[in-house]
Amino acid sequence: MKLKHFRSTDNWDEVIKRGRTAIHKDREGGEITSALKTKLLLAEHSIIRELWIKWLWVEIPYWVTVHFKTHSLGTIQDTRTQRIKQNRGEERQGALVEHEMSANAQAMINISRKRLCNRAAVKTKQAWSTVINRLLAYEPELAKVCVPECVYRGFCPETKCCGYINTDMGEKEREDYRVRG
Repeated sequence: MKLKHFRSTDNWDEVIKRGRTAIHKDREGGEITSALKTKLLLAEHSIIRELWIKWLWVEIPYWVTVHFKTHSLGTIQDTRTQRIKQNRGEERQGALVEHEMSANAQAMINISRKRLCNRAAVKTKQAWSTVINRLLAYEPELAKVCVPECVYRGFCPETKCCGYINTDMGEKEREDYRVRG
């Protein structure tokens, strides 16, 4: 599976303007720093929904796209199969398709909590990890707050815990996440 056409709206000006309006301040002014971006993303205020990321996966198994389709809040998605003379209902789950997706910052955080989990399907985790790794070049502050559920909460809410949060690496990732705030 490959990632193509990755882009960010780079709309931090709009995010900040919306936030300043919400607290009855002048819409202009103030430097948009990395620290401010991180603070807003960690707080998960509604204004982060102004920041959108868009990408296209090619050659991704159809069944993996179904995992992402469950994340409908804050996303726009489209899956395309090759246009061949085949009934769509006969499409195999393993068929390689194109899946285009746009998500706002809040959705990126929410999807990460489920799809970066070690209990997620391996191919689904790989697909999402590819998106987050590419995101580092465009929106590093957002990429760094996209963590699995156990790191986000500080414990594993799954019925069958993989134990990652109890490892040295899991504890370090949790501490790094906690310190960001």
